[in-house]
Amino acid sequence: MTRTATDGTGTRRRRATLAGVVAAAALALVLTGCVAEPEPTATSAAPTASETPTPTPSDAPPPALVPNGTAAENKPFFDYLNNQAITTAGGQPDGPAFINSLRAGGFAVETMELTPDVTTVGVKADSVQFSVHAADACLIGQWGTVGGYTSIIAAPLATGKCFVGQTRPIDF
Repeated sequence: MTRTATDGTGTRRRRATLAGVVAAAALALVLTGCVAEPEPTATSAAPTASETPTPTPSDAPPPALVPNGTAAENKPFFDYLNNQAITTAGGQPDGPAFINSLRAGGFAVETMELTPDVTTVGVKADSVQFSVHAADACLIGQWGTVGGYTSIIAAPLATGKCFVGQTRPIDF
């Protein structure tokens, strides 16, 4: 059996070649980040004036109640009335403030539910929930010291109610 002696130069050449490849790849990566963004081109078409101005939110009429409408159809009005109740109460509304606003807006009290806004130990609750059972689903609003106002549309429970548990009588 014959042996070929190596002096290690082949290994050194391979290492030098590998180091060169790695250095070239790193340089290519660095240079890729230095490519200039193309200048935006100007368009030659001039903007056209609209004959009818687009209404801004302040120009738009407030939403309105859709009698016998779906929850989705009445949610904008539900939210509008609840935000009005918050403003009218100086940012500190209670349950009756929301119910009275919804009632004044045309929602039927018989379709409403309200959670107590005072706890069983007599402390103001952190949040209050209120709902209107629309033709197809429940409009549910919540006002709290954390999170402010939110609302959702949810399917009614098997009981036909919007809330689980004890609710406050709406006798005011």
